[in-house]
Amino acid sequence: MPRRHRHHHSIQQRRLQQRFWAQREAQGLVGAQAPRAQEEAAAAATPSPPQSPQGASSSPTGLADNPGHHYNEDSISQEEEGPSTSQDPADPASVLKEALDDKISDLIYFLLLKYRMKEPTTKEEMLDVVIKDYQDHFAEIFREASECMQLVFGVDVKEVDPPGHSYILVTSVGLTYEEELNDDQRFPKAGLLIIVLGLIYLESDCAQEEVIWDALGGMGVHAGSEHFIYREPRKLITQDWVQEGYLEYRQVPNSDPACYEFLWGPRARAETSKLKVLEYVAKVIGYDPRSFPLLYEEALRDEEEGA
Repeated sequence: MPRRHRHHHSIQQRRLQQRFWAQREAQGLVGAQAPRAQEEAAAAATPSPPQSPQGASSSPTGLADNPGHHYNEDSISQEEEGPSTSQDPADPASVLKEALDDKISDLIYFLLLKYRMKEPTTKEEMLDVVIKDYQDHFAEIFREASECMQLVFGVDVKEVDPPGHSYILVTSVGLTYEEELNDDQRFPKAGLLIIVLGLIYLESDCAQEEVIWDALGGMGVHAGSEHFIYREPRKLITQDWVQEGYLEYRQVPNSDPACYEFLWGPRARAETSKLKVLEYVAKVIGYDPRSFPLLYEEALRDEEEGA
């Protein structure tokens, strides 16, 4: 690539990264959706459990914990208190919005339970168990809950039988990454993995470790600090995902003192693509991926070559 093109490509990457992390830091993972979804996803951060489906555990430990803004319970509680003080409880629109927010929260809780139990679901089940008296608003509730599942947790709610309205929950961008969720690990971590893959792509397919941690710090994820979702994130990123083949973690040649860098691992290259990851990142920040033509064109070329 000519030097001038490399220079413009670098500028484009940096602008995308700055926009991406400025928005992530300002809004947190939940707030990375469309403007209307941002408020409702914030309310979804502290879901109350709906009635469990037949055969499901009625109280899976910890699923009602807060996955919200910067994954910080105090900041979410402040966000929730803010809108409530400005709403007139006698206003029918406010009453309806609050009720729909609750239903979005309940549906997120329900879908997390289904993902944990590796069970499919149907529209009928969601209506009977969660939506109940708000069936006329199913499309809106389902859309917002599905976006939150994808952009916060890296889990897609995928329709597999359109006539029967049946859905399964799978990891986003084509990854086969599976997590054993239990009382110790309550929330999916795939969303963070996709973000790290996106950062590596934004850094010309090779990101220095300090760049990764600086960026993740804007999300409240710090190496060496216990995180209530990710536990100790350094081990997760530098060991677990490396062992699983999603990341490559190596010393920068001739670095003294030694420093390290990340690349996509063979499993990431086999299961997903730059285009899928770029589209995920673009959706997080509310942009069309074609708004970043150099990155998008490179991702398209990579997709065509791999076809």
